[in-house]
Amino acid sequence: MISVGDLRPGTTFQYDGNLYIVLDYSHNKTARAAANIRVKMKNLRTGSTTEITFGGNAKVERATVEKRKMQYLYDNGGMLVFMDNETYDQIEIPADRLKWEQNFMKASDEVEVTSFEGEVLGVALPVNVPFKVIETEPAVRGDTAQGATKFAKIETGFEIKVPLFIEEGETVIVNTVDGTYGGRA
Repeated sequence: MISVGDLRPGTTFQYDGNLYIVLDYSHNKTARAAANIRVKMKNLRTGSTTEITFGGNAKVERATVEKRKMQYLYDNGGMLVFMDNETYDQIEIPADRLKWEQNFMKASDEVEVTSFEGEVLGVALPVNVPFKVIETEPAVRGDTAQGATKFAKIETGFEIKVPLFIEEGETVIVNTVDGTYGGRA
């Protein structure tokens, strides 16, 4: 058990039978009142984000989440297959649990698979990943009133907004957290 006063961003813990990771933490103390700890946390099983206020002396159970480097192999009809780079063991994760991540995974990409006591929780992708632009609209001359962007499709099929000067065949950096253009590779 750990005190909620020891929670920091990135710490994983169990609370009410669920597994959480701390996203943000604030310690509030007013005059004579007891300290309150406000924690913004993400449920590692469902992906939902919540905020909760704990009393200063509350305790939660620490959770150790394992992270293993694995290689994404292929989509096996609703199941995504990953292989451990050291042992060559393969695991399958249901595709519906990784809908967002699928937008940024190509065959043979290396990812970090997170698990807790044998239960696979999900996949952590690198933040900035290079992708080839396979399709984009032609730039319209004088169309700069909207910030001078256009849509481009990357090699996984995901569409992002890019500046007008990006052409088909170029490699761009995409932020996997929010799916935005990050620059040329």
